[in-house]
Amino acid sequence: MWSLKFHSLPLFLTLVALICQQYCDAKVMMEYIGATGKPVTFDPVPVEEGIDFHFLLGFAIDADPSGNAQNGVFSPYWAQTLTPDSVAAVKQKHPNVKVLASLSGWSLGNKVLRWYNPKDNQLWISNAFSSLKSISEEYHLDGIDIDYENFPRNNASFAHCIGELITLLKNNSVISVATIAPFHTTVLPYIELFNNYADVIDYVNHQFYTDKVRRPKGYLKAFQLRASQFHKDKLLPSYEVNGRGIQGDAFFDALNLLEANGFGVNGVMIYSADASSSNNYYYESKSQAYLINNTTRV
Repeated sequence: MWSLKFHSLPLFLTLVALICQQYCDAKVMMEYIGATGKPVTFDPVPVEEGIDFHFLLGFAIDADPSGNAQNGVFSPYWAQTLTPDSVAAVKQKHPNVKVLASLSGWSLGNKVLRWYNPKDNQLWISNAFSSLKSISEEYHLDGIDIDYENFPRNNASFAHCIGELITLLKNNSVISVATIAPFHTTVLPYIELFNNYADVIDYVNHQFYTDKVRRPKGYLKAFQLRASQFHKDKLLPSYEVNGRGIQGDAFFDALNLLEANGFGVNGVMIYSADASSSNNYYYESKSQAYLINNTTRV
């Protein structure tokens, strides 16, 4: 037997945190919220102890209300019911909750949003860092989720700008977690981003419901493909409530099939809480129960 004596409580707590981060990570549940304009709130969403629960606010957008690009200056466009006070309250009620701002999304009103190549990459990064730091401080945020969904043919800046932005935010302790959300037609720029900046990307929220698979075997095949493009342990299965892709309890059959084929299901991403109120958050409850009952972490 051996022991260590710590003369500094902060040093001891830091060591404990590092050990837990490496060995005691909870499984993660991610839920988009606030993107549809409905007056949704955090309160009715079930949050289980033992789950690292991430709410993804949709969306923070570097555009004005008319959809005109603002060169990295982001503003919050999620439901007005998701106030800074409500973020603070849900985090106080559930210490296992983190709240992230998801960046961009598909559209703002009827204006389709696109990644654009900034004239000055460093200026875009600086503006994005400053505006997201301000939003994070106001809304008590823990991280960002990258959800740009349209790209120009000559895209040459996305991976660099986003990767450097995440790095800067983490290095300055503005955020502690970063996720990315590719789907089948946007996978190439996200692969480039992941290949160059995987060390600062915590999870890949691939939108499997856009892969147009509706059966467990098809879901497994899609997951195998995306696991070859991203790190399998950072890749989360995803589900769209009342939407595209696999539906109903077939999703949980797919999770069982992933486990049976050597893919540890370390988390689940759901889109979205806005739609889930219609079924009393069935998929949130069942997903968390699945994660708790399948405790092996790969």
